[in-house]
Parts: sequence; structure tokens; C-alpha cells
Amino acid sequence: MASWHDERRRNLAAEAEERRKNKAFDAELRREERRKDREENREVKAQARRDKTARRQARAARREKTLTPGNVYRKGTLILVALSALASLPAQILHFFAIHWMLFPVGPAVEGAAWVMAAGVAYADEKKLPAWVRWLLRGLSLSAAGFAANINYKYGLGLTEHGVSETNATAAGIGLAAVTMLGPLFFEVRQWVLTLSAATGDSKKRADEKARAKHNRKRYRDHKDVVKLAKRLVSAAPFGTLKFEDAFAAAWEIFYGTSVPGMTPAMHAQQLASRQALADAMDAANGAPISTRGRLLQMLHPAPSALISGPGSSQVATQVPPASASPSEGPQRAPKKGPRPKPVPPRRTKGDTPRFHPLAKVAAADTARKIPAANGHHH
Repeated sequence: MASWHDERRRNLAAEAEERRKNKAFDAELRREERRKDREENREVKAQARRDKTARRQARAARREKTLTPGNVYRKGTLILVALSALASLPAQILHFFAIHWMLFPVGPAVEGAAWVMAAGVAYADEKKLPAWVRWLLRGLSLSAAGFAANINYKYGLGLTEHGVSETNATAAGIGLAAVTMLGPLFFEVRQWVLTLSAATGDSKKRADEKARAKHNRKRYRDHKDVVKLAKRLVSAAPFGTLKFEDAFAAAWEIFYGTSVPGMTPAMHAQQLASRQALADAMDAANGAPISTRGRLLQMLHPAPSALISGPGSSQVATQVPPASASPSEGPQRAPKKGPRPKPVPPRRTKGDTPRFHPLAKVAAADTARKIPAANGHHH
């Protein structure tokens, strides 16, 4: 009976321990989830701050780019032009409508002609049309603007009939005429500024084109036949497949037999003669053949060994018996039969071989380096 109670207590204790562990695990799990939620919230807030900073920087960059002097001038001029058109157009419409209702489109047509011709000047500048086209369009634009300004001036003076004082009517007429003329004028000045700015930016390109044209003229003047042949090669090839520079190199090789630009057979001969003259001059100045040809001859036909080494400097012991002092009177007798004596092998001793002379080393190195040029070949 006691054992059953003990087993029961152990089971209850184990269940209690299991429940405690489960509660602890659940609490740890809830803490981990809350920690992850806090980290996610912090990351979301940090990302929101980064996005806000990025948007602010983007707006600042756009604002800085928009508020540059060039953009302010271009866009500001267009705003002034639009205000000028809005100020001058109603007076013209009312003027022609007062004459007859069918003349209502004349006012917008006159004002529109001035602006369309001004836009034509800008288009002509963009397409680099002849100067007379641009001046014709300018004249038409200013003529239409002047006609519209005259109408607006008279309309302003006529306001005295509607109870406006003469001073105010005169000011209104002058103001209407001014805005009518200044709109196209401002637009034309804007176009001049943009054209000059583009021309300043392209100054380097124009300088390169000018230098290239000068080079082409000089090339044609100095090598007329080669240039003509190169042009014929370009025209013979399919369109766009052969560049003029490649054709000029091919034509040069056809005329002179060399692919080196500017070299001719006469210039090659002069170059070889100059090298030979230089080598002869250096040999004469040094009193020894220091040229490649001279060193080769010296190596092929060296000076006698007596001039280099003294007596007793033989490298190895000779195996040839010394010749008799006097030649034999009669024919030599055949050797007797029997085993022939073996020749004595040479015995080497330290110092029996003399060192090569320093001049020989220099000559050998220079020959290995310059022997292709000495044989008349060029790599």
C-alpha cells in the first residue's frame, strides 16, 4: 500500500513539474514573440524614417535642380510670355468684336501669328536652318506683334469714352502696347541666350571639327594621289563598310609598298644610309669597330691568340707530339706491329682556362640584340 502512495506522489510531482515547465516555456515563448514584435516595430519605424529622409532629399534635389539659374530663366520667361499674351489678347478681341461680331477671330489670329513665328525662330535654330529663314520669321513675328500693339494702344486711349481719365487711358494704352511687344521680344531674347549657351558648350566640338578639316586639307595637298585612290576604294566598297582612314592606309601601301604611315622607299633608303654613316663615324671616332657589322667581323675573324694571351696559357695539355725541328729527309717508316700505345688523356687544372675578355661579352650581347637589323630585316 505504501508503494502505491509513493508512486502516486511521484506521478503527481512529475505532472506538477511538467506543468511548471510548460508554463515556463509558454512564458518564454510569449516574451520571444513580444521581443520580435518590438524589433519589427522598430524596423518599420526606422524604415519609415529612412523613406521620409529619402523623399525629403529627393525633393531637395529636384528643387535644387529646378531652381538653377538656367531653369528659372527659361521657365520664368515662358511665364512672362503667357501673361503677356493673356494681357494683350482681350483688348484685341474686344476691338474687332466692336467693329463686327464676325471679326472676332482676327484678334487671336494676329496675336497667334506673332507667337507662332517666334516659335518658328526657335525651331529654325534647333534645325540649324539658314540665317535668312530665321530673320524672315523674326520680321513676321515683330510685324504681327507691332500691329497688335497698335490696336491695343488705340484701345487704351479709347477708354476715355467710358469715363476713364485721359492720363489713365494713356497709361493703359502704353501698358497694353508694351506687353504686346515685350512678350515676343522676351521670347526672342530667350532663344538667343539658349542658342549662345549651346554654341558655347559645343565650342570644343567645333574646334575639333575645324582641326580635322585643316588636317584633311593638308593631307590632300601633300598626298593628292593617295587621297584620290583612297576615295575610289571607299566608293568601290559597300556603303559604310570601309572607313576612309583604312582606305588611306591601303592606298599608301599600294603606292609605296609599306604600311608605315608617311614612309616611302626613298625614306627607307635614307634611313639605312644614315645608320651606316653613323656606324662608320662611331668606328672612326673610337678607333675600333664598335658597330654591329664590325663586331660580327671581329667575332668571325678574331685576332691571333698571341695578342690576347701570353705564353704558357694553353687551356689543356696538347695531345699532338711536337714536330721535329727539321723535316724528315725521307718518307716516314711504318710503325712496327704490336699494340699501339693509348693516348694520354688531358688533365684539367684549376685556372688553366682564361676568362673571356669583357669586350667579347659586350660584343656577343650586342650582336644578339641587333643582328636582325644588321641583316637588313625590320620587325
